[in-house]
Amino acid sequence: MLDEQWLPVIFVGLMGFSVLVYAILDGYDLGVGVLLPMRPDDEADRDTMIASIGPFWDANETWLVLAVGLMLIAFPAAYNLVFMHLYIPAALMLIGLILRGVSFDFRAKAAVDHKLAWDRCFKAGSLMTTLAQGYMLGQYVMGFEQSLPALLFCLLSALCVTAAYSYIGAAWLIMKTEAGLQRRSVTWASRCGRISFIGVVAVCLVNPLVNPDVFNRWFSFPLVMFALLIPVLCTLAFIVNDMLLKRLPKANDRHCWVPFVLVTTIFVLCFSALAFSFFPEIIPGQLDIWESASAPESLRFILIGAIIVVPVILIYTVFAYRVFHGKATELHYH
Repeated sequence: MLDEQWLPVIFVGLMGFSVLVYAILDGYDLGVGVLLPMRPDDEADRDTMIASIGPFWDANETWLVLAVGLMLIAFPAAYNLVFMHLYIPAALMLIGLILRGVSFDFRAKAAVDHKLAWDRCFKAGSLMTTLAQGYMLGQYVMGFEQSLPALLFCLLSALCVTAAYSYIGAAWLIMKTEAGLQRRSVTWASRCGRISFIGVVAVCLVNPLVNPDVFNRWFSFPLVMFALLIPVLCTLAFIVNDMLLKRLPKANDRHCWVPFVLVTTIFVLCFSALAFSFFPEIIPGQLDIWESASAPESLRFILIGAIIVVPVILIYTVFAYRVFHGKATELHYH
């Protein structure tokens, strides 16, 4: 029988894992949507870009549903508090996701003259979603504080998350496309990577300044000797990727997968930094995981379902990516 002190830790771990996988998987397909070129003569590139995410984009959102469902069931007090403050940006995010879904289907069924309009809707939905998610992250980090500095931080967070999603989206396109589009993707990745790095540095500077507890956690001795490895490794990944992008594409498409792996590593390190900054608080400065957790009996029952559902989703995800590996080809609708 699991100790009731460990049950909230297990569930917050599952929730955190779901959020991280969502940020990586849906992050790259949102980034591809943000990067869609809108000139009329770019139609072939747009088709290939959408084909590269076609088999995956809808299933990637499963991880968001799982994360929200885990919070609702395992941490209802935190769920109520989070969505009480984030009702409007969450609604905008859902509108963006709906717009993406509608545009994805209608772009292939509408008249040729209207295809560009639906592509613009897909791009707008992607931008709306990434900006809303970035804003919500900023609100969460600030503990839902309502002030001008908090608002400015949230806007900074919205831009940084959009740049980061574009970064991983461009890295995905380098891996999945060829020829001219791949070269454009290298340029996009280089630019978005530099913007993302500036954003990460800005957030790293602002977060400890506005949260004294975070500052104490990161810079208390001797933990600081290990904690600072995270920003060091993250900076190294940015530098190595920027150097590699200057040499891509290579003959025989060598190393085309490395940028995506490096950007994924950056995402994992940034997420680890956030977890280190706030754990065991589930709402910074307000609630920890034990205060907001459901009854131990409920958590034990729910854990049985999680043990079944999470591996099934993982297996399906791995299987789908295995089946549709390789370069993107023309997208067909049946």
